[in-house]
Amino acid sequence: MTGYAGAGTRNSITAPKGVIVTGEWFRGISPSREAPVELDTGVAHPARVYDYWLGGKDNFAADREAGERVIAAQPAILHGVRANRAFLGRAVRYLTAEAGIEQFLDLGTGIPTANNTHEVAQAGVPSSRVVYVDNDPIVLAHARALLTSTRGNTSYIDADVRDTAEILRAAERTLDFREPVAVMLLMILHLIPDSDDPYGIVRRLLDAVPSGSYLVLSHPASDIDTAAAARATQRYNKLVATPQTRRSRAEVTRFFDGLDLLEPGVVQTDQWRPEPDADPGGRAPGYAAVGRKA
Repeated sequence: MTGYAGAGTRNSITAPKGVIVTGEWFRGISPSREAPVELDTGVAHPARVYDYWLGGKDNFAADREAGERVIAAQPAILHGVRANRAFLGRAVRYLTAEAGIEQFLDLGTGIPTANNTHEVAQAGVPSSRVVYVDNDPIVLAHARALLTSTRGNTSYIDADVRDTAEILRAAERTLDFREPVAVMLLMILHLIPDSDDPYGIVRRLLDAVPSGSYLVLSHPASDIDTAAAARATQRYNKLVATPQTRRSRAEVTRFFDGLDLLEPGVVQTDQWRPEPDADPGGRAPGYAAVGRKA
């Protein structure tokens, strides 16, 4: 249950391997995979666990069990994932309405839900261009939900976030890297262990975009409600296929080295420019920030 641009396509245009472009409907296998991917529904998966926490339906018993065991260790996780979705909306609205950004590279897309990046961006600036990146077969199976843009250009790259050269090469088919780009890394870098140099990944992405570009990042915290965070991480890593590495505020701030941090800086996710009628916040067990490349 993965997709490819094949029978039943419309408005088809040529795209490089691994890229699905706006207007194409796809079935069967991804263009970057030689055979359908076998989905192991008996093992909890990060995208499906996150979908469960968000109240979605694209999850299985193993995902729900893992999700509930992590909730038991850290109940605030539910508020955190929902605060992260709300942060995405606020950040993208700021970038389109106030910063003049019309291009978005969203890495670690996850299973589509409401208010995806292209929906928020194109509601403000209809001509906005958005490239989604994920290597998750579950996400690929649902990627057609991302390809319903009737305004700007939206495309999807099947690639691992570590493969920055491949991602940037494919994204050039949709994005103009001579103009500012918002690099979106929301709740994805905790799935990259220190041994895979997550800071280097961010640096290579930012090196490819011009001055005036932005980094939008959120990350689970190791130093908020520390004991609960440690218990939740232990349970998650025992039950979920891809382990996580939570990081401290100082470690998250390091991702923004060399950038101009927007106010209020690196804060808990629900405290980044909250809506006037929002609750007081401060319960989200993760950090979020937006930085500008000078």
